[in-house]
Amino acid sequence: MKTLAVLATSLAVLAQAASAQNISDNKVKIGVVTDLSGVYADIAGSGSVVAAELAAEDFGGRVLGMPIEIVRADHQNKADIASSIVQKWFDTEGVDAITDMVTSSVGLALQGVATRAKKIALNTGAGTSAMTNAACSPYGVSWVYDTYSLATVNAKATLKSGGDTWFFITADYAFGHDLEKDVRKVVEGNGGKVVGSVRHPFPSQDMSAYLLQAQASGAKVIALANAGKDTITTIKQAKEFGILDDSRVKVVALLAFEPDVRAIGLEDAAGILMSSGFVWNRTAESKSWSDRFHAKTQKRPTSVQAGTYSAVLHYLKAVEKAGTDDSEKVAQTMRAMPVNDMFATNGTVRADGRMLHEMYLVQVKKAQESNDPWDLFEVIGSVPGDQAFRPVAESECALLKK
Repeated sequence: MKTLAVLATSLAVLAQAASAQNISDNKVKIGVVTDLSGVYADIAGSGSVVAAELAAEDFGGRVLGMPIEIVRADHQNKADIASSIVQKWFDTEGVDAITDMVTSSVGLALQGVATRAKKIALNTGAGTSAMTNAACSPYGVSWVYDTYSLATVNAKATLKSGGDTWFFITADYAFGHDLEKDVRKVVEGNGGKVVGSVRHPFPSQDMSAYLLQAQASGAKVIALANAGKDTITTIKQAKEFGILDDSRVKVVALLAFEPDVRAIGLEDAAGILMSSGFVWNRTAESKSWSDRFHAKTQKRPTSVQAGTYSAVLHYLKAVEKAGTDDSEKVAQTMRAMPVNDMFATNGTVRADGRMLHEMYLVQVKKAQESNDPWDLFEVIGSVPGDQAFRPVAESECALLKK
């Protein structure tokens, strides 16, 4: 018996040694680079850190026998600060993959840094569709939404309801520009007309001048191509100007999240259409996971935070299946494996890094329809992933041409 015990111990040691040879620095280290203190802190921020930690916890804290470590950094919505942090992570701190990257200018910069370093970039927060289009990377994946899917889901529904003239209030950076461009294409391609647009600084505390221009245009739809506190400010000031109470005008929040609606209040936000890749109480599985998240944060997860959990979990599964944290092999494995968890059912990661999954059209509930402080959205439609996201035929990504 003693001989068998010694043999078993020896085999375990050898197995761990073999795993260690395939895992750099004897650990798998994932960096959550996010907005911890600015306009997107509520939709990503510390909630994304918790989501990544839950993924590591659900994996038992180890992969291939080696520990999983989650680190965090505040990029302050500045691409240069984010790039400096992540370059140091890759060069001297043994980080194998990064995630979140909320803010499109940051996401584009960090995917470039990761590509040059041959490290995995799990984008769950940057919305620009360039991440999987012209700027696609063999090491990059985009998980939750992009400007193309937001346009497809939301704009088409608004056009069908009679909103055929549009005015854009657009955040003046990559995300806002791409979102307006993609929505314009849908509007004009389906018989609608864009009568004007204006760009505002990011972030901005006063939207009054832009709202007055939108109101003066006579557009039936005022489309908000911004996010976070910019969207909150725009909708609150639209209420002050009486725009939300004007039955001739529909205000469309092209990208908004649960914390945004809570900040605005159901009395003012009720009826506004939005699109989302995740709704926390849509299924029993999503609600169960969201209950765990709530226990740690006292909040319900946004789609960015839920997507961070899903992307990190899929990455860890790929490391395990590939038998290594080598980025080349892990990236290939991620693209070969289906995504099945509380976020997506039978999701697929395309060669360009786009994770295809169902997108949802949601409407903000009236106060009397809400059964919980976080029960904010009613799902009124859905679009399959292969229809919601940019088709291969329209892509500029060289990876899809191979």
